[in-house]
Amino acid sequence: MRWGGIFDLDDLRHEVDRLTNLSSEPGFWDDQQAAQKLMRERANAEAKVRVFEKIKGDIEALGELLELAAEDDDESMVADVAAQFPELEEGIRELELKRMLSDKDDTDAILSVKPGAGGVDAHDWADMLLRMYSRWCQAKGYQTEMLSRQAGDEAGISHASLLVKGPYAYGYLRAENGVHRLIRISPFDANKRRHTAFAAVSVVPNLDDDIAADDIKIRDEDIEVTTMRSGGAGGQHVNRTESAVRIRHLPTGYVVRCDAERSQHQNRDTAMKMLRGFLYEKARREQEQAFEEAFVGDQSEIAFGSQARTYTLHPYTMVKDERTDHKTGSAQAVLDGDLDTFIETYLLQNADRRNEKSSDEDEEL
Repeated sequence: MRWGGIFDLDDLRHEVDRLTNLSSEPGFWDDQQAAQKLMRERANAEAKVRVFEKIKGDIEALGELLELAAEDDDESMVADVAAQFPELEEGIRELELKRMLSDKDDTDAILSVKPGAGGVDAHDWADMLLRMYSRWCQAKGYQTEMLSRQAGDEAGISHASLLVKGPYAYGYLRAENGVHRLIRISPFDANKRRHTAFAAVSVVPNLDDDIAADDIKIRDEDIEVTTMRSGGAGGQHVNRTESAVRIRHLPTGYVVRCDAERSQHQNRDTAMKMLRGFLYEKARREQEQAFEEAFVGDQSEIAFGSQARTYTLHPYTMVKDERTDHKTGSAQAVLDGDLDTFIETYLLQNADRRNEKSSDEDEEL
C-alpha cells in the first residue's frame, strides 16, 4: 500500500531507521540544538508509522469481518463493523490533514492576540480568545509558554503572545490567522445591550535559527528597539528593571514585544525570532499570492467587514467561519477550545483550491 507522502509506509520506516542510525553516531549530542531537532523528527516519523499501521490493521480486520458476515449472512456482525467506521474515518482524516502539511509547517508557532474595535469588550474578547487557544493546545497535548501579556486598562488584555510547542503547531494554527468578531450582551453595559467586539489573531512559525538566517534578513537600520519595565505579575526584578523589549520593523510597521524573561538580552532574542516569523509568514503569503494585511502584521483595520470568523452569543448561538462557511451552534464548546472542525475545514478547502489551481496550470501547459 503506497499512497505517496505521509501514506508511504515503507519510506516512513526507512526514515525512522535513518534517523535512528544518525542518533547513534559518536558525538551526536555535541550539538544539542541539532540533536534535539533530529530526535523530534524521529519521534514524529515514528508517530506517523504507528498511526498508519493501526489504521491499516483496522481496515484489514474490518474487511475480514465483512467477508465473514457476508458468508454467514450475519446482519448483527455487519452492524458491529459499521459502528467502527466513524473512528476509522477520524483516523484517516487526521492522516489526510498531515499529508497536506509540508515539512515547513512542522514547527512550533507563535500566536498573538490583540483587541480591535469595541472598547473594553474588545479587550475582554481578546482575553477570551487567548483562553480558547490555550484550551485547544492543552487538548492537543501542546506545550505553551507566555511570551508577552499586557493587561487592559479595565478588563481583558491589550496584547498577548503565546509560544505553542508541538508537532505541526504552526501548520494547524495558521488556519486561525485573521480578525475574529464577537456578538453578545456586554457584561460591561449596565443597560445590557448587545455589543460587537473585534480582535486580531496572528500566527507565525517559530523558526529555527538556521532557517531564519538563510531566508530572512533583518538589517540593524531597519529596526527600532525600545526597552521598558515589564507589566503584570513576575516579581520585583521583572517590574523594577527595563527587561521588556519591543521591536518595530520600520519597512513593514510590524511591532513585536517580549517580556517573559528576566534578561533583556533573552527578551530581545525572542522578540527578534518573533519578528523573523512575521516576515517569513508575509513572504510565504506573497509567494502564494494570497497575502492580506488583515491576516498578519499591523492589522490596523480590526473592525467590520474584515472578520475571518464570527462568534454570535445573542440573540442565538452560532460560530461561523466567513472564509469556509463552516458553522456550528455549539458556541460555548468552541470557546472552550473545540476548534478542530474549523481548522480541518479551512486546511482541506485550501488544499482543494491549490489542487484546482495546479490542475488548471497543467491544462494550460
